[in-house]
This record gives sequence, structure tokens and C-alpha cells, in this order.
Amino acid sequence: MQHDDMHLIVRNLEHSDYLQLEILMDRVYNDIGGSWPEHTIHKLIDDFPEGQIAILDGEQLIGIALTVQVSYDRFSNPHNYDDLISKRMTILNNPEGDAIYGLDVLIHPDYRGYRLGRRMYDARKELCRQLNLRAILAGGRIPNYHEHSDELSPSEYINRVRSREIYDPILSFQLANDFEVKRLLGLYLPEDDKSQGYATLLEWSNILFEPSTSVINSRPTQVRVGAVQWQMRKVSSVEELLEQVEYFIDAITNYQSDFAVLPEFFNAPLMGLTDQTNQTEAIRFLATLTDQIRNYMSNLAVSYNINIITGSMPVMEGEHLYNVSYLCRRDGTVAEQRKLHITPHERRDWVIRGGDELEVFETDAGRVGILICYDVEFPELARILADKDMDILFVPFWTDTKNGYLRVRHCAQARAIENECYVVICGSVGNLPSVKSLDVQYAQSSVFSPSDFAFPHDAIMSETTPNTEMIMFSDLDLSRIRVIRNEGSVTNLKDRRLDLYRLRWRMDG
Repeated sequence: MQHDDMHLIVRNLEHSDYLQLEILMDRVYNDIGGSWPEHTIHKLIDDFPEGQIAILDGEQLIGIALTVQVSYDRFSNPHNYDDLISKRMTILNNPEGDAIYGLDVLIHPDYRGYRLGRRMYDARKELCRQLNLRAILAGGRIPNYHEHSDELSPSEYINRVRSREIYDPILSFQLANDFEVKRLLGLYLPEDDKSQGYATLLEWSNILFEPSTSVINSRPTQVRVGAVQWQMRKVSSVEELLEQVEYFIDAITNYQSDFAVLPEFFNAPLMGLTDQTNQTEAIRFLATLTDQIRNYMSNLAVSYNINIITGSMPVMEGEHLYNVSYLCRRDGTVAEQRKLHITPHERRDWVIRGGDELEVFETDAGRVGILICYDVEFPELARILADKDMDILFVPFWTDTKNGYLRVRHCAQARAIENECYVVICGSVGNLPSVKSLDVQYAQSSVFSPSDFAFPHDAIMSETTPNTEMIMFSDLDLSRIRVIRNEGSVTNLKDRRLDLYRLRWRMDG
């Protein structure tokens, strides 16, 4: 049937629609009793009006989606259709429920093939998000099961439909719309001869669901990051360097940022305060100042109410030297991430050793990881962090030439795409001939995103002018990360072939 003059309208169902609804349901559900009584539909509209969705072609009702609010704990467990209905054919809506239950979705037979069912399902998903409900549940008929019941059990039939060896008009459609089969329901609708009384319990989880909590303890979905593209300059004391740090933290806080980021070895100019004839001794002198600098920055985090990624600093532990980045949270707690992969220069001239732990850190503005410079060039590390639900990866770096910088940049952007997360890289600039190893710097600090429609077309959220001291800001929407991981154009994390390969951190046993 051609519909050259089709004019589709999606709106909530109204009481005056019942006569058309009755005709439509009688036609589509002729095998299981036809339409709901008029008082049932009117009560459903009165109890949960936003959950009743209609599609019209002009004035003609051509599709409906009926929905009720329920308790997730009750209806994610075994139940039957009668558990939703009182003796007077009244559908039991629970206004305090934390999930919605899909009762019916039906499209006029003459309008099938236009993907209108998908449109109804998308409207339900949006409603679930807007109401901050946990999930959509549904008991799904399997109307083609009677054709295979002689040779297949219901579970075998479901598995064959899931693997697309068998087509089922309802189950195949629901699986294509991101619903998962949670269990088989027996005697769900006994009068459904085609399904032989069986149904699937289906669930679509709202990944944006936030359990009710006090506003003061809730985690924001909008996060602002401020990064300092640091100028390497000669200093005469630790206090002078820390004065410069506080200047930038103050400036970043004025823009209500949640994070401030500094580059790797931003404090290296302090090596100019000691004899540099022996580079190994010079970096160990710098390590003696780390406690003072870390403690000062932790105090800044509290007093300026901001989480600080402290770049990185050398730390002596016994006879061994490590390159360590600190997360100074604004609640006063401090966490650390050691550089795991050591560059030939660090190993040769400074005798730095690699760490052996990798963590995702909880903050009040998201779950974050830190990979120091060279570490971002090893894709396994970011993937391990992504498996622990990291939202933002911070990469403080220090590179002298453009080709060294581009290694960090290109690898960081790859990590953002393949792990569906934000990546913030932050480096230092300027020339300081008076300090060995600091004669030249090259950097263009940047924030990268996944590459999909919800993000900039080039997957670059923000970037600085190369080789210029400045502050870079970027606003990150963490809810977009959750959505893309489940509903993106591609879903890299979900689509990994874990039946063929796995990545394991050996320290986990």
C-alpha cells in the first residue's frame, strides 16, 4: 500500500482515541482476545498518561504503545500477565515504581515496513531516561514457536532466534532494539496458543539511571577540565615555583573547573638549583622536594575546591627512583599512579624504574585514570582501565620534539576512540638552556573524545596553541560516554571477541 500523502504524528494517547484503538487492537490481536475494555484504557491514560504513545497518519490511529509503571524487583522476577491486571481488567500502575513495563506495541498491518515499531520503542526509551527509571521490562510473546515446538524446547527456540537461525516477528524485533532476554516465563499468557503460553522476560537497561540520592552527594554528568600548558622557566626556589602553580590553580578555579592538570616533570626547572654535572644526582635532588610539592598541591586542592592531577614528580623509595603522578582530590585524599614504561632517556640518564600497579580512581566528578606520557603508547593499559569503567584518561607528558609529541598525541587519540572515553593530554613548552634535559620542549595540549555523532567531527574537544603557555578548558559530558558504549554507531568495548582473546592484568592472579 502506498502512502504518498502520509503525515505522521506521534503524541500521547487520548480518551477520544478509544474507538479507533478498539478497531486496531481487534484486528491485530484477533488470536488472543482483541482489544482492552474502554474503562481499562481510560484508567491507564489517567494513571500514566506519558506512558501511552500513539502514532497517527493525519487523523487515523495506526499504532500504539501501552506502558505501565512497575517495581523492578517485582517484575524482573518470574510473573505472568495477570500479575499486571486486577479482577476488573484494570492495569495496575505503580506511581512509585522504578521501571516501566511494556504492555503492547502494535502497528496497523497496512503500515508495517516503515519502522514505526522502532519509533515507538525509541519513544519508550526516551521516556525511561526522562523519568530516571531503571529499565524497561516486557513479557514478549514468541508467536512462531508453535511451528517448531515438536523439535525445539522454548529455550532452544529462543537461542535459535537469537542466533538468527529462526525469525520470530516479536522476539527478533525486540532483540534488534537492544532488549536482552533475562529468563523464560511459563504460563505467561495461557490463551496464547501460538506461543503455547510461553513468553520471554525482556529488559532494556537505562544506563543513565541514577538512584535517588541527596543533591549534595550526587555525581555530576557535566565535568569541566582545565589544563596548564606549562612554560619551563628558571626559578630560584621551590616557593617561586609553587607560587606559579597556585596562580594557575586559582585561575582555573575561577572558571568552576572540576579538574586541573599539570604536565609531566613540570617541576624539573628546580634541578637548576643543584650541580648538574651528574644527571642521576640532579634528578635525585629533585626527588627530595616531592613531598613538599605534593603536600602543597594537596592543600591547594582542598582550599580551591578542585581535583588536581599533579603532572608527575620523581620519588625515591629505598634505592629506587620512580616517576609518579598524584591525584590530589578536593576532599583532601591523595592517590598515586606510577609510570609503568620507562623511556630509554629516563632509564639511561636518570636510572628510573617502572611501577607495577594500575588503578582507576574514584572522584566526585567521574572515574579517572592516569597514564604518564610513554605509557599511553601501550594500548593494553588504557584498555584495562576502560574495563574498570574509566570515564576520563589524563596523560601528563613531556616531549622535546614534534615527532615525540605526535607519538603521544596520535596514541592518545587512538585510546579515546578504541576505549570510548575522554583523553586529556597536557605538556610543557619553552626553552631552558641552563638546565640539562630542558633545553627544548614541544607541546600542544588537547582533549580527545570518541569519534561519533555526539562529539566533534574530528573527535577533538579542545586544544591549545602549540608551544605557547596557556590554560585550556573543556566541558565533558560523561553521560555521552555511557550512551556511546551501549548505543553508539560502533561499540568497540561491547563488540570485542572475548571468545577469541582476553586481556588480563597478571597481578590479579
